[in-house]
Amino acid sequence: MNTTAPSGRNKLIIAALLIVALAGGLFLLLAQKPAAPQAEFVELNGEKIALDSLRGKVVLVNFWATSCPGCIKEMPDLVKTWQKYHSRGLETIAVAMSYDPPEYVRQFAEKNRLPFTVALDASGAVAQAFGNVRLTPTTFIIDKQGNIIQQYLGEPDFAKLNAVIEGAL
Repeated sequence: MNTTAPSGRNKLIIAALLIVALAGGLFLLLAQKPAAPQAEFVELNGEKIALDSLRGKVVLVNFWATSCPGCIKEMPDLVKTWQKYHSRGLETIAVAMSYDPPEYVRQFAEKNRLPFTVALDASGAVAQAFGNVRLTPTTFIIDKQGNIIQQYLGEPDFAKLNAVIEGAL
């Protein structure tokens, strides 16, 4: 029966293996993307869309307001992004904040011929579900499996945003 303790070299090997295993576990934990919330959007026409019903598509959710200069400035770029990727499976939902008067939102959407879904968040429940969004614009990119893969506070760099979408499609 061998009762000798591991040699110094064996201890180093064991310690190195433990460090590698812990680092790998930490990497996997950090690399996991959070699941998108169970949200339901109410379109301008009153129809409801559950976020879960869009699984299999990449979804861009943009929180905005008609009183937000940055939101207004980025809308043409959101339209271009939708036009570029919609046929490949991108869905875009522009969620108007609860304090935005519905008629203002409707007028803006019609005047600017927004081609994607525009939703009203009258109760603030959708903003709450997405981590209590208060700042506009705030944009989330959700992958085909329903995980949030990117979040932007403020106007995004659209070249980078499009690269994220391209990679997710």
